[in-house]
Amino acid sequence: MTHAAEILVVDRFASLRTELLELLASLEDTEWMAAATPRWSVKDVTAHLLGGDVGILSRERDAHRLPAAIVTYEQLVQHVNRLNEEWVVAARRMSVRVLREWLAYVGPLVDAYFSSLDPHAMGGAVSWAGPDPAPVWFDIAREFTERWHHQQQIRDATGRPPLYDPYFLAPVLATFVRALPHSLRDTMAPHGTVIQLEIPGQAGGVWCVQRTERDWRFVPPSTLPPATTVELAPDVAWRVFTKGLSRDEAHARAVIRGEMRLAAPVLATTAVIG
Repeated sequence: MTHAAEILVVDRFASLRTELLELLASLEDTEWMAAATPRWSVKDVTAHLLGGDVGILSRERDAHRLPAAIVTYEQLVQHVNRLNEEWVVAARRMSVRVLREWLAYVGPLVDAYFSSLDPHAMGGAVSWAGPDPAPVWFDIAREFTERWHHQQQIRDATGRPPLYDPYFLAPVLATFVRALPHSLRDTMAPHGTVIQLEIPGQAGGVWCVQRTERDWRFVPPSTLPPATTVELAPDVAWRVFTKGLSRDEAHARAVIRGEMRLAAPVLATTAVIG
């Protein structure tokens, strides 16, 4: 599997949302207050998901954008984190019933908007994959990973079964992996050096990135032995990419073969903003 394969997930948002709404409907009152992240409760993460949908409709569909002087990636992170926190704090005034009803109402509008787009047109950059414009399908796939991994945080926090069906997890992991070349951008190695990432199981795959004269790029797996191979179980991989594990925890749970030095930037790869 290489970067050449498109990730088309427009038709999977509805099923993912159905899983979310059924999950939320099953929660007890106390479970809504369980810690889903170091800063946010289950209710807060649910509100964040609603905020993502509202933001897509307002910002992208309706071209309603707040003025902001954003030049650097650090400024983007600060801006996004501030908006997210403001929304979550305000949403604490909402009941869980209102959150569930609004997610059910707004979600199909987002699906319709995504379906109206040309997936092969060029859009803006996916910041964690680099500053260059990216095809629209990549940004939509990124949105899919956002919804999947926040739902998974809720599942973890409430002891519910994970949503590891390959129908959902395979495109999530394939999207996350696209952060690798950008994550490796400052890693020096001889021209032609290959690093291989393996995620076993039906939702995983094998991805290879090679050092060129100027950067790192995806290449098809070859018969040449990679300088480093990093193997991550699927439940470890998504946590690495979303900063759900510390670097020490990631190293402890990875299987590394070859040069240890080249494994470090792979295990430091993140596919979320912030």
